[in-house]
Amino acid sequence: MAAPIRLASSSSSYSSIFTQFRSIPHLGFSVSVTPAACSRNPSLFCSPRGKRMAHVLAKATLGLTNPAEIDSHKISFAAKDTNLLEWKGDILAVGVTEKDMTKDENSKFQNIVLKTLDSQLNGLLSEVSTEEDFTGKAGQSTILRLSGIGTKRVSLVGLGKGPTDSSTSAYRSLGESVASLAKASQANNVAVALASSQDLTPELKLTTASAIAKGTLLGSYEDNRFKSESKKLALKSVDFLGLGAGPELEKKLKYTQDICSGVILGKELVNAPANVLTPEVLAEEAVKIASTYSDVYTATILDAEQCKELKMGSFLAVGAASTNPPKFIHLCYKPPTGSVKTKLALVGKGLTFDCGGYNIKTGPGCMIELMKFDMGGSAAVLGAAKALGQIKPPGVEVHFIVAACENMISGTGMRPGDILTASNGKTIEVNNTDAEGRLTLADALVYACNQDVDKIVDLATLTGACIVALGPSIAGIFTPNDNLAKEVVAASEVAGEKLWRLPMEESYWDGMKSGVADMVNTGGRQGGSITAALFLKQFVSEKVEWLHIDMAGPVWNDKKKAATGFGVPTLVEWVVANSSS
Repeated sequence: MAAPIRLASSSSSYSSIFTQFRSIPHLGFSVSVTPAACSRNPSLFCSPRGKRMAHVLAKATLGLTNPAEIDSHKISFAAKDTNLLEWKGDILAVGVTEKDMTKDENSKFQNIVLKTLDSQLNGLLSEVSTEEDFTGKAGQSTILRLSGIGTKRVSLVGLGKGPTDSSTSAYRSLGESVASLAKASQANNVAVALASSQDLTPELKLTTASAIAKGTLLGSYEDNRFKSESKKLALKSVDFLGLGAGPELEKKLKYTQDICSGVILGKELVNAPANVLTPEVLAEEAVKIASTYSDVYTATILDAEQCKELKMGSFLAVGAASTNPPKFIHLCYKPPTGSVKTKLALVGKGLTFDCGGYNIKTGPGCMIELMKFDMGGSAAVLGAAKALGQIKPPGVEVHFIVAACENMISGTGMRPGDILTASNGKTIEVNNTDAEGRLTLADALVYACNQDVDKIVDLATLTGACIVALGPSIAGIFTPNDNLAKEVVAASEVAGEKLWRLPMEESYWDGMKSGVADMVNTGGRQGGSITAALFLKQFVSEKVEWLHIDMAGPVWNDKKKAATGFGVPTLVEWVVANSSS
């Protein structure tokens, strides 16, 4: 990743490899997948199954670090028509809006669900909510320990003013709160209800249950693979009360589970340190996806010599300094039945570590200690691949492409001033070795276009400038195509991820011109994200619709000190929207 803006004042290097499979908590009605045969490409390494999906790892890494083998944790979801007062279990969690918390002149609830529940509790619910100043605001929650009724605890969780339009973020937050409550009390089973579920249409009930399940699954997940000790989760089941039932809900929840499994893979790939997740290990993870879902995937892994044959001078220059060899990853999804109507490509930046090269990252704010996340784009792409391998959307062919390498320093590495030749013949003068991601993406985008795809979306932790512009929660998008922008933004809204379209100001390209080559690889300090996008555009065919996502901000959660899995849900929703589903 290019440094943040500072405001003024070939053959395997491993002797042996093993695989651990990590599995997302399964829904109660889900079916386990039998290990598929290894990829049809005999040159690819195929691994046995273990307890829980993790990474294909060398038995001996720098620091002798391997992730712990952790048993999978399962959470079952079920829809029930049980009355709130009759449900028996550990926690009854009720989502309430500020309107639901309105009380009459006698300090009694007006909402019929809360009124009935409070009556059963002899007024304790209204009394506690008044004492704790619980008004249903987003982020608020209160919990009561009870005896004499079916549930051991009752919790009210604030939804704020309630969801607006198609947003489900409030319901996902409810699910996250449920996970937190369950962890705090070591609850085995939880029921979730809404104080005003009668206001929801059948379709909204489906999306609401899905959002709550997503929040619960991802809120329950903790990446403890690199900790010497980890606490086992107690939560085993979640019941939805008053949110519908039947095969449509089961299908929706299974779809949510599939996406969450991809998000968790994305998180784990980004969380894994660079001494564990090398370019070769990232390639093996892709092979594992193709092997597990071999009915829809084929895998091609190119080494440095094969990339040289394809004239990928830009990509190879970035990885030239590292003792860990580069790997070019290409997964191809084809639906199990039916014809293909649309061809898509998802391209992810795959810098498993970026020290900046000879323009080394130094000083406060350089984030060199976090540069394991510079492969966040590839994590999103592979996470989406895993999810789509389970969903199997019809009528669409998808190419998942990653140019994986490390940007290091050595006598074999690229230097400032070097001129590189990309696979489309264009030449690049390197004026900053820390603007390396775009160099790898250049050859990856050319390769994607050569697959005769109709549309390309690339994702990259590309510029610190985008973090300065949009902060830590919003990704910037760039495209010359208005229709594609609308497609991807619509997918992000369904997914609950935040994107903001930024301009591709062509006049800024003047700052990217070189006196000795076709272009330089970085412009001035101003408009850094825009000039980076303009650079990428030089490697995309005019016949192909293309959109770039700069996800440098939302790839990482500073508060939790962990990866977010950003991008996976949006990519999945975009592919499904382009399918025949």
